[in-house]
Amino acid sequence: MTIDNSYQDVLSKDIIVCIPAYNEEKNIADVIKGAKNYAREVVVYDDGSTDRTSEIATECGAIVIKNPKNRGYGKALSELFKYAVQRNVDIMLTLDSDGQHDPNQVPILIEPILKDEADLVIGSRFLKRELVKNMPSYRTLGIRAITRVTRVASYHNITDSQSGFRAYSRVALSKLRLYEDGMAISTEILLKSKDQDLRVAEVPITIRYFDDSSTHNPVSHGVSVMTHLLKHLSFRKPLLFYGLPGLALLIASSIFMYTALDNFSTTRIVSTNLIILSLGLAMMGMLLLATSAIIYTLLSLFKGKIKDL
Repeated sequence: MTIDNSYQDVLSKDIIVCIPAYNEEKNIADVIKGAKNYAREVVVYDDGSTDRTSEIATECGAIVIKNPKNRGYGKALSELFKYAVQRNVDIMLTLDSDGQHDPNQVPILIEPILKDEADLVIGSRFLKRELVKNMPSYRTLGIRAITRVTRVASYHNITDSQSGFRAYSRVALSKLRLYEDGMAISTEILLKSKDQDLRVAEVPITIRYFDDSSTHNPVSHGVSVMTHLLKHLSFRKPLLFYGLPGLALLIASSIFMYTALDNFSTTRIVSTNLIILSLGLAMMGMLLLATSAIIYTLLSLFKGKIKDL
């Protein structure tokens, strides 16, 4: 393939394309060949494949990092991040190994970094409505739901929090420390990018859905991401996560107690059930409020160290 002159600034940078792969012998060759047009290196992390993924990737000229056991998408991405940091590259791109992402859109993804407008660029499937026509409806709904929750704790204007087609600058690579092994790593990256004040941009991309053959179970994916978000919110925003429910429980407790006292004043009947319910809600509310205050105080005292965790 002939590279247009407008892409010469792309080729002047030390760019690597990183591809997490698991049992993708049917698609990996085409993905690597397309990516090689825009990168000095193509690195494939073979996450315990039982087919010929590694052999084909090597034959196509990619650098292969092979893990003997399947550890998950997050583990693969974490190891690719470490490799990129060790190489001290200018830009690292990640794309899926199943052929859904078009490697010819790499220049579009890199452009905001080359212009120094962003540290992390996300290829979004939702910036243009016509780009999601072929996406299964349950995936569209699931991704949009996860993205809405992710916005609460990260960037309020993102449209596709689960896209695997991303570009990272050298600054982003140096500041992101990743720990999630599963699919929640896509969300972890956004949360930690926000903590590190990284600039995030989105560009529209096309995506090819050949069939519904994804190796990721959508239910487990959604549960994993939501669990990670809840952990993050409980730790980073304790007043919102614990304090608000605690206050609501105290208000509910007051309402039940008022009802019990009102009943007693008019009928002289003790509403034991209402009193017990009121006391129980009050205890839970005070416990949540105390938890939020303790965590908030600890965060304030150790803010610098907490950010590194």
